[in-house]
Amino acid sequence: MSSKLSGDLEREEEEEEEEEEEEVESVNPTQVKMSQIVMPCHSNPRQELSVGQLLKWIDSTACLSAERHAGCACVTASMDDIHFEHTISVGQVVNIKAKVNRAFNTSMEVDVQVSCEDLFSDRHSRVCHAFATFVTQRTNTGKKVILKPIVPHTEKEQVEYSVAAERRRVRMVHDDIIKDLLSHGSILPADSSAVGNAVAAEKTKVESVELVLPPHANHQVNTFGGQIMAWMVNVATIAASRLCQAHPTLRTIDMFTFRGPSQVGDRLLLRAIVNNAFKNSMEVGVRAEAYHEEGPNRHINSAFMTFEVLDDHRKLCTLPRIRPEPLEGERRFQEAIARKKIRLDRKYIISRKQGEVPLSVPWDPRNQVYLSYNNVSALKMLAARNNWRLSSEKDKVRLYTLEQKSMLSFRVESEVDVPAHRAFSLLAELSSRPSWDPHYQKCELIHRVDDDDFLYRVVTPSVRHGGVSSPTSAHQGEGIQDFILLASMRKPCGSGDPYVIALRSVSLPTYPPTEGYNRGEVLCAGFTILETKDNMSLISYYNQASPEVLPYISTDIAGLSSSFYHTFCSCRQYLTRNRLHSASQVQTGQYKATNTDSPT
Repeated sequence: MSSKLSGDLEREEEEEEEEEEEEVESVNPTQVKMSQIVMPCHSNPRQELSVGQLLKWIDSTACLSAERHAGCACVTASMDDIHFEHTISVGQVVNIKAKVNRAFNTSMEVDVQVSCEDLFSDRHSRVCHAFATFVTQRTNTGKKVILKPIVPHTEKEQVEYSVAAERRRVRMVHDDIIKDLLSHGSILPADSSAVGNAVAAEKTKVESVELVLPPHANHQVNTFGGQIMAWMVNVATIAASRLCQAHPTLRTIDMFTFRGPSQVGDRLLLRAIVNNAFKNSMEVGVRAEAYHEEGPNRHINSAFMTFEVLDDHRKLCTLPRIRPEPLEGERRFQEAIARKKIRLDRKYIISRKQGEVPLSVPWDPRNQVYLSYNNVSALKMLAARNNWRLSSEKDKVRLYTLEQKSMLSFRVESEVDVPAHRAFSLLAELSSRPSWDPHYQKCELIHRVDDDDFLYRVVTPSVRHGGVSSPTSAHQGEGIQDFILLASMRKPCGSGDPYVIALRSVSLPTYPPTEGYNRGEVLCAGFTILETKDNMSLISYYNQASPEVLPYISTDIAGLSSSFYHTFCSCRQYLTRNRLHSASQVQTGQYKATNTDSPT
């Protein structure tokens, strides 16, 4: 790992530690820790910890945490993407921490963090961060075990608890994303010009059989999930080595799901092949099937692993091209390209902090799942911060501010005598917002992505007269700006969860900046609506103030005006006035009015 990346990780870890010190000390009752020293028997030919062995330890620790919460036997259902940032040498210590982020009915998300420790230099490095899903096993009578809910105590636990519901949503549509990507026909066919120098995919094929013995089983007499993963890594490494003729390094394991159990006495048939080779990485597909002495093979698991090859100076090596087999091989070749695209989306949209994601990420149907996830999770993370400061209050309408480095965020909230579901329905109709928000001159629906995600174009008056503007707006002198917004709506996933309306900027080729308008940007904004007592709702509006938004609120923060109060009162009146009307009725009538006043 480069020194720059190492330095960035150390700074991130220091910031996280400082934040944790500010929180009230609380020990998560589901937390389990494991420390292992890496012995030669755990290593690969490079004298580094085998990833297969690491996966065994990760699965064991996560299972213990899940069972501590459930109070009964649990099994691994799935594992999210794992990206290995650092290798671990013989003699170093592996430290693993696992805790349950959130429990649903019969499943729970377990957060696993892995770091390595050099005992001689006292240096700690982050290795990977994984999310595993565990499910409870049925009782002897076949009855499901319903899990008790997790109660988050710290800000960090509250964030993970809230975002866990969004990660669960992504898992449920994961298998459909590749199908949609391939169905759009945007993946180019194999490059036939390099076939002469390419390595035939058949040469990388590996097939191996493992007999499941008692040492390979868990305490429920099923084959240990970590052991299955270790066997799969083993055959994948052999396949990758046959292509590169070197010792490859495993960098990423894609999200995978266990499809069924395996028991002692089963034979596990493991097959691996290199699906595609890119310039500096290759994807290996692995399939695990179980069978007994008699009976058909049962598909247990499939996984896709990305390998790299490093030279003596730890630089990436260029890999030979692959020539896929006809039919099935070509299908795997194309799907590997689709998965690479999806990995990039996840890496630069989901896995990074909201502030690191560029504004106005290009929107298209193939990355909308990840943009939606990022949109909602960013708002939930902002709402969960515990260092908001009350700036002003008027008639129970409160303005809070939050300063983080160079970023200023604000929150306006008040209680409204409208049920939460009704307030959500009304506020989710953004086309009606110009009726109560003077900052919205026009809000038109561009595209309905699905039941939960929508694209809008919003026109607002600019407050930057005489400021920085485009040459076209200088000629017009109107000072009007517009935004292209992704609006993501979420209903509560469980009791105590709020309704969420998240907003962020995206860019659309079909809606480029228009003459006479300044194109504005929204980093993170939106509403949370929480049910309180007596059919009332606590409505909170959040915004990470970009330069286009900051002038609207800066005078309020400074105490020079109270426009936030008047806008929120107008919102409250709108909700109260329409609490008995359907949102569609409100939207239809309002749309006609705003359409008449359209500046375009």
